[in-house]
Amino acid sequence: MQDSYDVTVIGGGILGCAIAYFLSIVTDSSIIVIEQEKKVGLHTSSRNTGKVHAPFYYNPDKKSSTAAYALKGFDMVKRYCALHKLPFKEDGVIEIAINDSEIDVLHKHVQWACKNGLKDEDVKFLSKDEMLLIEPNLKCESGIVCFRDASTDYGLINEKLMQDAIMYGCKTSFENKFRAIYPNTKTAANRKLTVIGTVKDITTDYIINAGGGNSLDIAHSVGIAKEYTDLHFRGEYWIAPEKYNNLTKRSIYSVPRYTEYPFLDPHWIIRNDGRCEVGPNAVPVFGPYSYNLYDNLKNAVPKIFESSKVGMLKLFLNKQFLRLVSNEFSSSLSKTNMINRVRRFLPSLNPSDFKQRGRAGIRSLLIDKNGNFASESLLVENESSLHILNYNSPGATGALPVAVDIVRKLVHRNIVNLASKRINFLFMDEFE
Repeated sequence: MQDSYDVTVIGGGILGCAIAYFLSIVTDSSIIVIEQEKKVGLHTSSRNTGKVHAPFYYNPDKKSSTAAYALKGFDMVKRYCALHKLPFKEDGVIEIAINDSEIDVLHKHVQWACKNGLKDEDVKFLSKDEMLLIEPNLKCESGIVCFRDASTDYGLINEKLMQDAIMYGCKTSFENKFRAIYPNTKTAANRKLTVIGTVKDITTDYIINAGGGNSLDIAHSVGIAKEYTDLHFRGEYWIAPEKYNNLTKRSIYSVPRYTEYPFLDPHWIIRNDGRCEVGPNAVPVFGPYSYNLYDNLKNAVPKIFESSKVGMLKLFLNKQFLRLVSNEFSSSLSKTNMINRVRRFLPSLNPSDFKQRGRAGIRSLLIDKNGNFASESLLVENESSLHILNYNSPGATGALPVAVDIVRKLVHRNIVNLASKRINFLFMDEFE
């Protein structure tokens, strides 16, 4: 396998593979994906709720691009799943107000849905009695039903995107963890950069950093986004026994209690295969892959030193954030506390019935120098690299349209060249 490429994509999550997929089809450039694991999509891209999210609870003033990509992503994921016969179940979702004070929030979310491009028939506000007619086991004061919401398996989509990219010429380097990037300053060098990996070094002219939980560290290694630090949150789940599989027809969300932070309360999830789960919470951990105690402690020392940064200190002096952290730790340590957070609106749940934990996932959030979470994903770049930071939920939903925009941008800037031979493919219309 050659070790010299036009473009190197760091990270084999769903976004990295989607970028490689489009690059391989619409350009003549040589592409490689380097991934630290044995296969793609082993982390956040397959450790999630599997929801194809509709943008009805995203503030259009703060999350306009997030909402736009989620709206576009629904149709693109649906088309891709249909082509490859992957699961895509249009089951809808419900957001409920547990008390009267939250009803105004639901009305606001209906307005947001309209501003974010959803149609009137996509989102309906229902009174308490109307909600009980469609979900008789639900306890609430009112709710929103969003019909434009679906369930899928992003891990399968991630794998298929990589397979398709390989079919169109993309190369891969697995179990090759990123170490460093060096400029090739010698005049005889045929590429601008060298990516140092644990297994193989790659020379390349351009780097796309889609490293997920490692993306900020990669950006910092080339002097980019130094004003940000990151904090990692583990989302945990409990699998419901089969006796609860018909408790509701749709997944159920409650109005978030901490609207200043990018977390939803644990909710009732119905997956594409009918399995039900409670989760996720948001427990702070020391690393992007701290799924267990050993991995968490292994990353503790460097993260503690990093927490001395001004933005992190300001965040941990915020009393509301500390209350949130306390609640999340409580739900992690106590199964009963976790299940009871959903039991507020599904009172028939019995915590003692839950015996098995689900697969935890970790999201990595950027924090600025003022101690605030970045509200959306960030694309930062220099002459030879593009870094995708803070790419979180609904990241899997928006991965295909985000990848299209990135590839289109690279074409317009002549970083990659359009393929000389026109190839018909599923998303041809996105590049016309």
